[in-house]
Amino acid sequence: MPEMIALPATIEMEMKALVRDGHYANLNEAIKDAFRTLLNVRPELKTSAVIELYKEGKISISKAAEMVGVSTIEFKDILVNRGIRREVGSRSKKELDEGVELINKLRK
Repeated sequence: MPEMIALPATIEMEMKALVRDGHYANLNEAIKDAFRTLLNVRPELKTSAVIELYKEGKISISKAAEMVGVSTIEFKDILVNRGIRREVGSRSKKELDEGVELINKLRK
């Protein structure tokens, strides 16, 4: 269930006025646009949000790089510069042996 957010009364009145004036279809659209604008004006916030999503395992490193608008290598550099260590999983010996066996079969 989405978390409910309480807006300060003045901001809510202003946003609802924009909806009534036809700038937005509803209050949710106005809030989404405000948030997107915030992230465009303050790209460091977008980067921080994406890093958190990556650290939580909700997005891959390639998706994170795409969201921030950089290459995967550049995103890795961002992580390093922020002191964030990446955990890189490795395959078991059995999985590696099966992969080698499959490659050898395909070569024949």
